[in-house]
Amino acid sequence: MELVNYTLLWVWEALDKVLKEKKEICSCEQCRYDMACLAVNNLKPNYVVNRQGGVYARTKMLSQQMPTDVLTEVVKAVDKVSKNPYHFRED
Repeated sequence: MELVNYTLLWVWEALDKVLKEKKEICSCEQCRYDMACLAVNNLKPNYVVNRQGGVYARTKMLSQQMPTDVLTEVVKAVDKVSKNPYHFRED
C-alpha cells in the first residue's frame, strides 16, 4: 500500500508542460521544486491509498474545474519563482 497525493502528480505534469513552452524560464531542480511546492500548497490535496481511490481521483481530472485550478496555480507559481529564484542565494 502506498499513500499518493494525486494533486502533486497533476502539479508536476502541468509544470512540465508549462516549462516546456516557456524555455526562457529557469527549470533547474531548485526552481522546479519551489514552483511545485508553491502550487501544491494552494490546492486541495487528493490523497489515496488504493486502486479504487486512484480511480476516483483521476475522474476528478476529467472535470473542467480541477485541471483549470491546477494550471492556474502552476502558472502563478512559475511566474513568482521566475521573478525571485532561490538558486541565486547562498544557503
